[in-house]
Amino acid sequence: MFQKVLLERIKKELRGKSLNDTLAVVLQISYDAAHRRTSLKSKISLDEAVLLAKHFNFSLDTLYGEVVKNYVSVEKTLQIKDEDSLREYFDTSYNLLVETAKDKSFKIYYSAKDIPLFYLIDDSLLSRFKMYVWMKLLCVEFRNVRFDSFYPKLSTIQSGKRLGDFYSFLNVSEIWDTTTINSTLKQIYFYYEAGQISAIEAMSLCRELKVLLNSISEKVLENKGFELYYNELLLMNNNVLVFNQEQQLLFVPNSMLSYFKTADSETCLEAKNYMENQIKHSKLLNTSGEKEQNKFYNKMMQKINALISLIKADSILDFE
Repeated sequence: MFQKVLLERIKKELRGKSLNDTLAVVLQISYDAAHRRTSLKSKISLDEAVLLAKHFNFSLDTLYGEVVKNYVSVEKTLQIKDEDSLREYFDTSYNLLVETAKDKSFKIYYSAKDIPLFYLIDDSLLSRFKMYVWMKLLCVEFRNVRFDSFYPKLSTIQSGKRLGDFYSFLNVSEIWDTTTINSTLKQIYFYYEAGQISAIEAMSLCRELKVLLNSISEKVLENKGFELYYNELLLMNNNVLVFNQEQQLLFVPNSMLSYFKTADSETCLEAKNYMENQIKHSKLLNTSGEKEQNKFYNKMMQKINALISLIKADSILDFE
């Protein structure tokens, strides 16, 4: 069964070219020997399967789920351990999107439990803060580092900005709820209370968050390949589906910034159907009236204003 699935996968890659000729060349065997393998009269050895997978640039693990339907092979994305690996994460994500987006049918579905990373990796104060949070949570040596002493390397900022800029021109459908900004607000208040950021810095971050929301609202009005859906029924999960006519990739959160990635066609189709069902129960803000748009943005702005008021009151009272 596995051999049959392997040969079917290679046929897709060949797009009409001779399967026998290809196996003969890649495995350095005769045409007759290749024919015996393609007709399933001879077995393809493990070494031969590895050679074929390497030649066509796919993992043998990805075929296992096609043989055993209740198993799905996944690849774990890079684990962030320091700033250099964060920059590498940006570069790897950029290269993946560039390669996949070559096809005009390219599309992204993003179920935004948190503000999508792509909006938070430029040279702004808010982006610097988010990188600071990631480093604090992922790197032991950042335990006692204050925000005012953290400055990302120029190369990290450039890699992040390149990824964010590229994302801004892609065909994307994002699904948000008014809780999407909650984790960022919690992080600002947590590190303010922990004495890692000052009241002035915390309020500046809140104001930059408002600027970000305003820029997203303007992007919605431009309506150029970007759709923003407001879902009031379900909490998002940060799943990301990237697909075109030739391939699809599903990213499921593993840990902060780390994802499990799968190209399993059945799993990706299930994810696509689920997200499209979410979209059916969501409001497309691009075509909604001003009232619905303001209702969405105002709820989040009120949360930001509440945090600003809390920080102001705390800094004025200053009982301790």
